[in-house]
Amino acid sequence: MEILLPDPEAQLAFGARLAACLHLPCVLYLEGDLGAGKTTLTRGMLHGLGHRGAVRSPTYTLIEPYELPTARVQHLDLYRLADPEELEYLGLRDLLGEDVLWVIEWPERGAGILPAADLRIGIAYAEPGRRLRLEPGSPRGQAVIASLSGTSA
Repeated sequence: MEILLPDPEAQLAFGARLAACLHLPCVLYLEGDLGAGKTTLTRGMLHGLGHRGAVRSPTYTLIEPYELPTARVQHLDLYRLADPEELEYLGLRDLLGEDVLWVIEWPERGAGILPAADLRIGIAYAEPGRRLRLEPGSPRGQAVIASLSGTSA
C-alpha cells in the first residue's frame, strides 16, 4: 500500500488514523532517510492514542516509553546504535513479553535482536510531502492495511 501525504500535518493525521487501526501487541518498523518524518509519524500515532505531551525522537536515549490510557508504547530510535547487542544493555529482552506497541526507527541497526515487524513503513521524500509504503510482515500487519484501505482482512 502506498500513500502520498502533502505536508507534515497530513503525516500527523495519518499517524492518528494508523493508531486507530492497531491492535496490541504490534511491532512497527519505520524506515527512511534522516528527516523523512519517522518521528512526525510517531507523534501522530501517539496523539491518536491520547498522548498530549511532547514527542521527541529518542535519538540519544534510544528508547522512550509512553504509558497511555489505551496503550503502552515503546518508541525506539536506533540511529546511534553501534551494535545490535547494545539492545541487551537497554533491557530489551525484559520488555519483549509486554503487550505494547513497538515503534522502531532504524530497525536495520537492531537486526537479529528486535522482534519481527508486523508492519514496515517506508517513508520517502516526495516533494513537497512524503510517500509512505506500508508492507505487512504478519497477519496483524495485513489487518492494519486492510483497515486503512477500508477492506476486511
